[in-house]
Amino acid sequence: MHHASTGDFLATCASLTDDALARRLPDETIEPRRLHGAMRYSVLGGGKRIRPALAMAAATAVGGQPAQALVAACAVELIHAYSLIHDDLPAMDDDELRRGRPTTHIQYDEATAILAGDALQALAFEWLSTDPSLTAEARLAMVQRLASASGSTGMVGGQAIDLGAVGQRLSLDDLEQMHRRKTGALIEASVQLGVLSVEGASAGNSHHEHLAHYARAIGLAFQVQDDLLDIEGDTSVIGKPQGSDQARSKPTYPALMGVDGARDYLATLLQQCRQSLADFGPEADALRGMAEFVVSRRY
Repeated sequence: MHHASTGDFLATCASLTDDALARRLPDETIEPRRLHGAMRYSVLGGGKRIRPALAMAAATAVGGQPAQALVAACAVELIHAYSLIHDDLPAMDDDELRRGRPTTHIQYDEATAILAGDALQALAFEWLSTDPSLTAEARLAMVQRLASASGSTGMVGGQAIDLGAVGQRLSLDDLEQMHRRKTGALIEASVQLGVLSVEGASAGNSHHEHLAHYARAIGLAFQVQDDLLDIEGDTSVIGKPQGSDQARSKPTYPALMGVDGARDYLATLLQQCRQSLADFGPEADALRGMAEFVVSRRY
């Protein structure tokens, strides 16, 4: 799939997701207004919507339509948004810029930012568990997948490991484990939820194993490219200060493997993505395009 059509697919998914989020998030005119304002500010402030696009691409790969995965896409994006609000807090990464705008605690205040994250996390599960287009069984399976990908064995656990690793020398294996949880788990959940949106709770076809391999590889590829962009990227393009990882002496792939080593690893991961989709036909073109996008993006 060439880049133009991937760009179109991403744009379509982003606009579907943005519209649904804008429509469904509580309005700022509803009390508590400041909290609802902060929730909307955090979620609707741009963002590439890569996780929603992965959910929709996975739905397409198993014979569905992108829009069938819309509730799953929104739920995953709410979890992602909440994690960014909390990651940016002074107690964690202490960032003042996100996507080129003030972070939520700077725009509002710390207490409001914490509560906005809490509320968004709860809302993700509320939306999934009440989606009328899904069977109760599918809803339960999706809630369980998203919950385990979000908690101490997934994203939050990865962030805890990351915070404990600042200034430490991690092995490549440790780094991989950390990222598999911190960014990989939610990316894998996006793919799984996209599949469940179409197939209900029916598991067990051989494709699922291939899609799981794909999701693992693209999750790591996303992180390796993120690390490379921190070194090579331009603040105005990536939306956060360039070199911010290095400044904190955070363990990164380039720090452990060198820039060329990290680029080689990225190429290997892209190859794994392609191989895992070898048994699929054109229905997986959106997933193929997403993998190309993730490794070549500049922001």
